[in-house]
Amino acid sequence: QVQLVESGGGLVQAGGSLRLSCADSGRTFNSYSMGWFRQAPGKEREFVAAADWSGGNTRYADSVKGRFTISRDYGKNTVYLQMNRLKPEDTAVYYCVADRLTTLVVSGVAHHWGQGTQVTVSS
Repeated sequence: QVQLVESGGGLVQAGGSLRLSCADSGRTFNSYSMGWFRQAPGKEREFVAAADWSGGNTRYADSVKGRFTISRDYGKNTVYLQMNRLKPEDTAVYYCVADRLTTLVVSGVAHHWGQGTQVTVSS
């Protein structure tokens, strides 16, 4: 069973950095694709980043490319989202997602979702 728990959200000034963590307490981490979505107030949920089971293939939304980095720690069953040069428009609840197929993760129909962590970027 996949259980995802996010942490690392908070309040940061524009231009600053945060690192989000998502721990998978199940036994599927090594074989699942992992990713991040976000949802701002009044807006639709949007894809942010994804990494396949190997971590070798990653994908990013254009809005975060070059600023955010997704990575995996197989010893800790954890996926990270390093967010640099944050902007006020990055303010959202960030969700960790997981599924066997990267296409399901990227398209937002993954079977497993975390509870979300709030990121607020002040101008």
